[in-house]
Amino acid sequence: MITIYKSEADIPQNLELIILNDVYFNKNTVEMLDERAKDIMQEIDGACMVGKYRIESKFHKVVLDIDRLSTGCKTVLNVMYNLDKVFCIKECGENALDLLYGLQAGHVFSDFPTISFDMKQVKVSCQGNTVVINDYEALKEWWME
Repeated sequence: MITIYKSEADIPQNLELIILNDVYFNKNTVEMLDERAKDIMQEIDGACMVGKYRIESKFHKVVLDIDRLSTGCKTVLNVMYNLDKVFCIKECGENALDLLYGLQAGHVFSDFPTISFDMKQVKVSCQGNTVVINDYEALKEWWME
């Protein structure tokens, strides 16, 4: 399950916070992509990976560079492939959040509630305490404190 931080001060010093998901993906994560990325790209953007750096868009099947993926898709892939980093999720849409909240591991940050309606279970970390939350309303309440 993912771990959520709502304050930069709560992020452990051994984890780097990444705010610019597009830039990080284009410079780093793109090199790590494997078969697991295909399903994520398809589900979030409706894109089909047709090469290491190319995707086929759902719009008229146009072939584009992989940097044309949405920021939400890039964020989910960043979290999935870089377990030693914390990624800001403020730019994720609902479709990306649904997949993000279902990941088995990863670290994310947002200083305001950014919650998937389909959330099942997450870890939240605040002031040195880590708690598991498995309810949408309880997570929203934690974020609002």
